[in-house]
Amino acid sequence: MEKKLYTLLVFSENIAGILNQITAVFTRRQVNIESLNVSASSIQGIHKYTITAWSDKSQIEKITRQIEKKIDVVKADFYTDDQLFIHEVALFKLSTPEVMKNPEISRVIRRSDAHVLEMNPTYVAVMLGGQTEDIQRLYETLNDFGCLLQYTRSGRIAVTRSTEESVSNYLNKREREHAEQ
Repeated sequence: MEKKLYTLLVFSENIAGILNQITAVFTRRQVNIESLNVSASSIQGIHKYTITAWSDKSQIEKITRQIEKKIDVVKADFYTDDQLFIHEVALFKLSTPEVMKNPEISRVIRRSDAHVLEMNPTYVAVMLGGQTEDIQRLYETLNDFGCLLQYTRSGRIAVTRSTEESVSNYLNKREREHAEQ
């Protein structure tokens, strides 16, 4: 089967050890996590895990079901890129002498819509937010100029293109069921 990049959105209670339980599912299935971002969600007391991994559909379905079986996990779904709004952030630390010596570096930064956060005699700190491909392209260009001192990229953050949040629908349904009992 063809492998492609999937994004899992996992919602759970904020319980110590749940991240380890979630990542263990990938480990047992020998699927490497490409990126991982954890933060509070829009729902009080619920955290959101945005996980990307290369896999085939059958394998990612199994992983999602296994994660959803965890007691502290509220909801887990997987998505392809066309089903999501996706964003990443990268920070680049560049050599100021190299940047000053080559004006093309500044032009590349401006054309990329990157932002200079700080400039001093030693380094220039630059931030770029956007798609993985745009960040990778800027990284390769700056690296080719030989001015790159440090580089880091965040994990993916994502929201669905749907007008409704699946976890909200799930929680509302669960609440109605409990009220009927």
